[in-house]
Amino acid sequence: MTQALSKADYEALAAFRHALRRFLDFSGEAAKEAGLTPQQHQALLAIKGFPDRDRVTIGELAEQLVLRHHSTVGLVDRLEALGLVRREADPADRRRALVGLTDRAEQALAGLSAIHRAELRRLGPSLAALLQRLGGDRP
Repeated sequence: MTQALSKADYEALAAFRHALRRFLDFSGEAAKEAGLTPQQHQALLAIKGFPDRDRVTIGELAEQLVLRHHSTVGLVDRLEALGLVRREADPADRRRALVGLTDRAEQALAGLSAIHRAELRRLGPSLAALLQRLGGDRP
């Protein structure tokens, strides 16, 4: 059963969504300044940030990016053409490809991630306050 939302709840939801959009706009502009599309940046980050491994399968990357397999293949093709990723056959299953970052991608991602972390640290207190407003003390 859903509980009715108050005007304050709607205001908090709107403010939180606005804050997220501002961060995503910041992120997109930072990616463009680094010569990447936002989707390319997200793909590099998903590969680098994948738990316990430096390489991912196309299927794992598609899941992380919430994309269809064939769309992810096209994205990886473009990243490979730019010299940002390399594809290798999975030694455990030669039918699957593993995708890893090149040194060039590592450098680009390090710079982008540093400015993203700084921006999140700047926004952190206001985002935390909005989340607190959204969580409230109601069940």
